[in-house]
This record gives sequence, structure tokens and C-alpha cells, in this order.
Amino acid sequence: MIDGELVVDAHVHVPRLSTLKPAWLEWADHFSGDRRWRSVYDDAGDPIPARLDALLADEGVDRALLFCEYSPRATGIQTFDDVTPVAAHNPVRFRQVANVNPHLHHPLADEARRQLDLGAVAVKLHPVHAGFDPADKELYPVYALCAERGVPVIIHSGTSSFPGARARFGDPALLSDVVEDWPGVQFVFAHGGRGWWYDTAAFLALAKDNVWLDLAGLPPAKLPEYYARFDFARLAKRFVFGTDWPGVPGTARNVKALCALGLPDDTVRAVLSGNAARIFPGLDL
Repeated sequence: MIDGELVVDAHVHVPRLSTLKPAWLEWADHFSGDRRWRSVYDDAGDPIPARLDALLADEGVDRALLFCEYSPRATGIQTFDDVTPVAAHNPVRFRQVANVNPHLHHPLADEARRQLDLGAVAVKLHPVHAGFDPADKELYPVYALCAERGVPVIIHSGTSSFPGARARFGDPALLSDVVEDWPGVQFVFAHGGRGWWYDTAAFLALAKDNVWLDLAGLPPAKLPEYYARFDFARLAKRFVFGTDWPGVPGTARNVKALCALGLPDDTVRAVLSGNAARIFPGLDL
């Protein structure tokens, strides 16, 4: 909690470092600033759950969604099962997010179901790092599963700087049919269309009740500039707070920067926790 507000960080990475490509470590060190994130890890590069728990508690995070990622062409393999011990350490603060890659998992829905059965509260797709079209009909069984289970889909929306990434698959317009075909599924556009597609992502979030924008990796002070063509106060009601930890100077710092934008108190509360509570099942806020 920060200044009396509950905080949900809906975008956190805590992989085993030995499973990653060097570019991921360079990214984390560069964007974290003081590299405090490395204190969470032991000498072998494995996360120590109690240390992450303490660090996020110190940053005021009440709930954190822990991501995994199967993207060998860009960042490496961050398996769901590697994250499970961290989530198990504090099941109040931590929730896991599933991830599937059509180049690695078949049938896709079977692996998504396995991870959901193990407690995941959402399914993350990373078309940019994995190299696939999120509108491909091969993904539809996953969307059907999420509709059946009442869990959201998080999709990377925007560019990525990692070698091997395919930016064209980050175009939010690729999801225009998908969000129409699955109106009962909540879609969270991670990074809010970062790069070339802020306008497209914002338009879809305002036009569709099942589209939300995750702020991970976006400096809060820059948000009015990124979405300058829109009624910012109205659009902000569709935001979900996330940091992309460890690639962030500090969660509390981002929360305070968000609060400094002059948005109404109820909107700030929705961004920091209320929207997440509506989208993700079982946060128990």
C-alpha cells in the first residue's frame, strides 16, 4: 500500500537467470537504474522468494502478477514451473500468469489448461518475442478456454528492443477481430501499444469494453504525451498498473508519478488496483 492506496503490479518478471539470453540481463540492468533487483537472486542466479517478497513489500506492492515466457528466439525460456516456488512462498501477494507459444506447445490449449489448473489467473501471449500472429485461428482454442474459465488474456502490444523480436506482430490492430469474436474475454494490451501504436491501442480500449491497457514499461509522466490525441482522463479509466519489473527504477516511484498526473482519486484507485480486481480472478483485495 502506498499513501493509503492498494497497489497491484500486474506485470512482473522473476525468471531463473540461467535460462535467459544476455540481452535480457542488459535490459534489466539498464532500466532498473540502481540494479537493486539483483539482490533478489542467489549466486546461481535463482530467485530467493523471501527476498522478492520483502523487496516488493518495501515498494508498497500488495499483489504482483508473476510472468513466465517461452520465447527462445528473443529472451529465452522462463518456465511456469520455475516461477511456482516464488508464488507459493506468499500466495497472498503473488499470483502466476500462464504463457504459451504456438511454436513450442501443441495443442496450445492443453498447456494453457495445465498452467491454469496450477493456479494461473491469466494467460499471456507474446507474439512479438515468439513470432506469431495473435489472430491466427490456432490461438482460438486458447481464447475459448479463457472464455470458459473466466480468465483474461494479456497480449504484448507494441514494439520490443530484444534481438529476434518481430515488431509487426505487436500491432494492436491485429486483435481487432479477436476482441470482437471473444467479447466475454478481457484482453489486456501489455505496454499499451508502445512505440508506433499508442493511438490504435487507445482507440480499441475506448471502443471495446473488453480491452484494457497495461502501463508496464511506460514512464507515467509520459502518458499524457503518448496518448495526446485522446481525452486522457477518460482513457485513464482503462489503464491497469504494471511496471515490467525488474526493468523499472522502482514501483513506488512509478506509483507516485502516476498520482502526480492530476487524475481524479477514483480513477487513480482504479488504475492502481480496482481495474485489476475486476479483470483478474482471485486477487482477494
